Amino acid sequence: MDKKIVLIQDNAEILELMDDVLQDEGYEVISSLTTEPIENIDIIEPDVVIVDDYIQGSKSGSEVISELKLNPETEDISAVLSSTSPVLPETAENCNADDYLEKPFDIDHLIDVVEKNS
Repeated sequence: MDKKIVLIQDNAEILELMDDVLQDEGYEVISSLTTEPIENIDIIEPDVVIVDDYIQGSKSGSEVISELKLNPETEDISAVLSSTSPVLPETAENCNADDYLEKPFDIDHLIDVVEKNS
């Protein structure tokens, strides 16, 4: 069975690029410009969640990851925070993300981060 990734980004072009790359690598990708997939996380049961810190809606990506990590039912899902922020490593650590992906990113690095966390 393919590993599942929930992918939430703030930019449609980046979302599509990441989705295409990960599907080409054999992952099942549930991608969105909103946090809607997070509301169905118990049904989706992803192996990895990749969330941009600057997403649409009332919460930041780091808040979404923090909530996932505080919930006993979702704390074991690998969570990767992505951003262009210069303080991304600190933000990722503060929200208990398992890893982070700096933008702009190299395609091979994206694949490495996902493989390492899935």
